[in-house]
Amino acid sequence: MLKLLVTPPAGAQTVVEAQDGLSVMEIIRDAGFESLPAFCGGCCSCATCHVYVDPAFAALLPPISDDEDALLDGAEQRRPTSRLSCQIALGPALDGLVVEIAPDLG
Repeated sequence: MLKLLVTPPAGAQTVVEAQDGLSVMEIIRDAGFESLPAFCGGCCSCATCHVYVDPAFAALLPPISDDEDALLDGAEQRRPTSRLSCQIALGPALDGLVVEIAPDLG
């Protein structure tokens, strides 16, 4: 099993065990984090699965797509390491990935 370290807004970091190949959004949702609504279910058509990726892992992620970049442009709380968690597949190269769920300011 792989590990994902998740910090919700105003919460403590939690280690979540996950299967190889699942999206970070699926892992966080299945672990019961209510602070990540993921309304579109992983279709990259909203930004409700917005996370901040720890800078140590940012270079290991696939490049951001134009669609993901456009959706994140609408997020007031965007940071340089902002990503949509539905667009990140967890695999051995990302074992131990650290993410923080972006606050929902809407």
